[in-house]
Amino acid sequence: MNQLISKTFLWMFVGLLVTFLTGYVVSINENMLVSIFGGPIFWLIIILEFALVIFFSARVHKMKPTTAKICFLLYSFVSGLTFSSVFVGFEIGSVMYVFLIAAVVFAIFGAIGFLTNIDLNRISTFLLMGLLALIICSIVNIFLGNSTFDLIISIIALLIFFGFTAYDIQKVRILSNSGMDNDVVAINGAFELYLDFINIFLHLLSIIGNSRD
Repeated sequence: MNQLISKTFLWMFVGLLVTFLTGYVVSINENMLVSIFGGPIFWLIIILEFALVIFFSARVHKMKPTTAKICFLLYSFVSGLTFSSVFVGFEIGSVMYVFLIAAVVFAIFGAIGFLTNIDLNRISTFLLMGLLALIICSIVNIFLGNSTFDLIISIIALLIFFGFTAYDIQKVRILSNSGMDNDVVAINGAFELYLDFINIFLHLLSIIGNSRD
């Protein structure tokens, strides 16, 4: 089981590394920024991101390990293209500071999920319902542009993804005894934990990050 957990975190780290490096490289290339954010390419990337999430989530357990790894890395790269806005909009020192905070908080809730004997599957339905409500509220606030509402959304989002972090780690621990291919379980777990971490990081950044002038 410990080997599976280690493999899961290794792949999660690789995914985050691909996203952050891609985002940084794009952020220092003005032509790439203009190409991505100055036209329809941005919306094509957003649609591709959603399509990859849906495809990966639905098919990962039927994929060969190599295919699953390629899909995960492809998603990490595509996410990095839009992630470049983080390096453009926030001071690099602030990004690193928030990253460390996100890592500590993630580790705490990950440890809770790994060590607890409470069945966290009981709260998964509430987490999904909360996530759906959060998405709807976020879309509504795009048109409202209310900064206070945006802060509330970010705080609630943090609570939801704290819960998802503990739940997803426990799920990896449980699946380690399911007889499934360990590589597939590790990639699936890495993908879910990657999404948890990215969301925790982004919402913390929106609350405490220092934006560029």
